[in-house]
Amino acid sequence: MYKLISATPSPYARKVRIQLAEKGIPFELITEVPWNTDTQTPLYNPLEKLPVLICEDGSSVFESRYINEWIEYKHPTPPLFPKDVEGILAVKRFEVIVDGACDALVLMFFEIARDKDKQSQPWFERQQRKVDGALRYLSESIGTKAFCHANTFSLADIAAGTLLRYLTVRWPAKPWRDQYPNLAAYSDRLELRPSFKNSVPVPQVIRDRVA
Repeated sequence: MYKLISATPSPYARKVRIQLAEKGIPFELITEVPWNTDTQTPLYNPLEKLPVLICEDGSSVFESRYINEWIEYKHPTPPLFPKDVEGILAVKRFEVIVDGACDALVLMFFEIARDKDKQSQPWFERQQRKVDGALRYLSESIGTKAFCHANTFSLADIAAGTLLRYLTVRWPAKPWRDQYPNLAAYSDRLELRPSFKNSVPVPQVIRDRVA
């Protein structure tokens, strides 16, 4: 059985959890704080980042987008990638946009955790623009469609869905649902799937400096 080392409420790990659930692959979830002194993360990932997927033979796979791709090639049924090259590239484009937004949100989280006299408002706002740009892109690209690409649930939807729920969990003051009602409806539909329902992140709220 696979083991998945995760941080809470990591959107990166949630992508992997949802993919494993969609494919019916059993796994053991191990929750860690990667910067604690007792973390086992460095034993499996030289970059000391989560999530990490540990295989039955003790080998490891890390970096969420690579884990998603690795699982897809190792366990192709049911498929979460299109079969055609153009479709695969379209899905990967969504993944790049979403991961970039998640990276920016994490940087924003750590920035406001710094002492106030060390915080940089221009730098914070630059990260926030990345998130806003990603939301605009998703809203325009998805529109009223059921899924990101070709009317079929894929890794693009797993990525987009985790970003939107992560915003709700970490940054509830950000009015993205009012700004993009089509994304709110899209997110609500995805969250009805058992794979999403069973992987809802634990709220850890940031209530200020979000517009």
